[in-house]
Amino acid sequence: MSTIIAGHFQLQDEIADARLALLSAGFAAARISAFYVNPAGQHDMHELGGDHDKSPGARESDEGVVKGGATGAIAGAVIGSATIPIAGPVGPVVGALVGAHVGSLYSLHKMKEAGEPDEDGSNVQPPRKAGMLIAVAVDDTAQEDTALDILRRLHAVDIERAEGTISGGDWGDFNPNSLPVPA
Repeated sequence: MSTIIAGHFQLQDEIADARLALLSAGFAAARISAFYVNPAGQHDMHELGGDHDKSPGARESDEGVVKGGATGAIAGAVIGSATIPIAGPVGPVVGALVGAHVGSLYSLHKMKEAGEPDEDGSNVQPPRKAGMLIAVAVDDTAQEDTALDILRRLHAVDIERAEGTISGGDWGDFNPNSLPVPA
């Protein structure tokens, strides 16, 4: 694993200029990687698509819907039993069904997207921005400083530092969902 310095550009021509500048500074072509980072949620990391098997904000919604539905069903059955003289034996059943439905809807406020942070902070910290990215693996602080100077001089934005491996021009262990660490 190496330290990797990466920066975002808007245009492919800017990426080409950055690649040439890095090559001119002595970086090996095999240690430079350039690619497009898709917008969050569009990385197709799961069989059915997307970045996660379910929305990060909905992690606890299954549990909340079950609890809310059960509570609502009990309350609805109790209220429905009071209607037995009018509705007959169907009153508690209908009350339980209506109560379960209302209770499950009410429980959706448990979802994290209301602003309560997840334990890992994933719904508070901004994800990596989409766009063209060029990255270079560096061996020491002198190379790191050179790479940073080149990217800054060429007006790269969101310059970040990461750990990983670039081999043959491919950043094979790049994780688009990792939180970027500003350089």
